[in-house]
Amino acid sequence: MKKIKPTMEILEKIETIEKDVMDLKLIVLKKLAPTGTKVISLKGILKGVKVSDEDIAAARKSLYSKIRV
Repeated sequence: MKKIKPTMEILEKIETIEKDVMDLKLIVLKKLAPTGTKVISLKGILKGVKVSDEDIAAARKSLYSKIRV
């Protein structure tokens, strides 16, 4: 029974460390998040462009070429 208490204490310490790491991640993400930046609209950037089924198939092949099924 003496091994259970130290094991539980270690697990509690690990949980505390995990929570601290998650809190640090959130702080860093909040600092890195863009604030007050202007949103650029891409509406109309491809006006007149026609995308064929072959184009879509080539894009899928390119994107998913390294994924094994």
